Amino acid sequence: MLGRAGAVSPNGKIRLACIGVGGQGTSNMRAFLADERVQVVAICDVDGQHRDSAMNLAKLTKADCYNDFREVIARTDVDAVLNATPDHWHSHIAIAAAKAGKDLYSEKPLGASIGEGRAICQAVADNKRVLQCGTWRRSGLKVRMACELVRNGYIGQLKEIEVGVPGTFSIRGGFTGLEGPEPVPAHLDYAMWMGSTPERPYTAARCHFNFRWIDDYAPGYITDWGAHFVDVAQWGAGMDETTPVEVSATQVKRRTKSLYDAPEHFRIEYRYANGLKLTMFSTDDKATYGTRFIGSDGWVFSESETLKASSLDILRIKMKDSDTRLFASKHHHRNFIDAVLSRGPTAASAETAQRAATICHMGSIAAKIGQPLKFDPKTERFDSNEAANAMLMRSMRGPWKI
Repeated sequence: MLGRAGAVSPNGKIRLACIGVGGQGTSNMRAFLADERVQVVAICDVDGQHRDSAMNLAKLTKADCYNDFREVIARTDVDAVLNATPDHWHSHIAIAAAKAGKDLYSEKPLGASIGEGRAICQAVADNKRVLQCGTWRRSGLKVRMACELVRNGYIGQLKEIEVGVPGTFSIRGGFTGLEGPEPVPAHLDYAMWMGSTPERPYTAARCHFNFRWIDDYAPGYITDWGAHFVDVAQWGAGMDETTPVEVSATQVKRRTKSLYDAPEHFRIEYRYANGLKLTMFSTDDKATYGTRFIGSDGWVFSESETLKASSLDILRIKMKDSDTRLFASKHHHRNFIDAVLSRGPTAASAETAQRAATICHMGSIAAKIGQPLKFDPKTERFDSNEAANAMLMRSMRGPWKI
């Protein structure tokens, strides 16, 4: 197996299995298909329509397409796994893949709970696997530039970080969230789609892209976009090895009598042990989507290909040889393959992804508890609040345990 015995496929390519090939999964798969060092050898999805579409794109046959991820992971000719399933499947697939000696490109958030993310990190470490989380902004030039400006003190002492994420849910398919039960389509294994989550009547409004607005599966934009922007905040602040120690959530609003019951509007405030404040807020002002670092001498704002600052002088700064430079990745997917081949670092490792996802989950839990909470970054537990600690791991139904 690649990375253990140093073996590669007969044609010298990394053999990749793609599990979860809906919109994001197919986008990821296209990126890997464009890498001359990769060969997609297997497709897995509980939706037959997704499977067939991805099969044609990868030029495979039905013999290499699966409904159950366990059959894919059992294949000895798979070196690495792309895991782009809904959040509630991340930990089950990632842990099984790591234990089977597969490297992982796993979508964000790392786990659907703090405990699941920690279990993924443990499995990756124990089995000496490479993991790249899909928090791809770490491979963006302007994001890295913003973080280097902050890390080198070019905005003075860092005082506060603001993370703006969308408010109103971007629901696809024209659904309202008031849909009733309907027959399960023949092409979907709905029981497998639900997996460890509570058993619920099927409606098309529940599945695929729109799962993220349903609290059984995800806390809305808190982890959907929050995982990206909080990750940038952590990188720029130099906090990758820790998390805030306090969190509170206010202005929390959810839809009533709706399938889409995750928090839709919120303001979540965090504080690190050194006093640094981080605020995640929902907004419909697209200009504020991203991460703003506020220092004693100015601010910088970053989102994808956007880099702004409080003055042009900050943007014109040329780094000195003595400045701290951050890990440089020009392409998130190619960086993963680089690491698989070299056994070197990835831009978004399991541990850094765990910390960013943990911050998001802390906010989601605070929104449910309705009171300020204290958190220990070392134990990854809340201080003196058992109701909050009970949410560190999702309840899991049936055989799906970790």
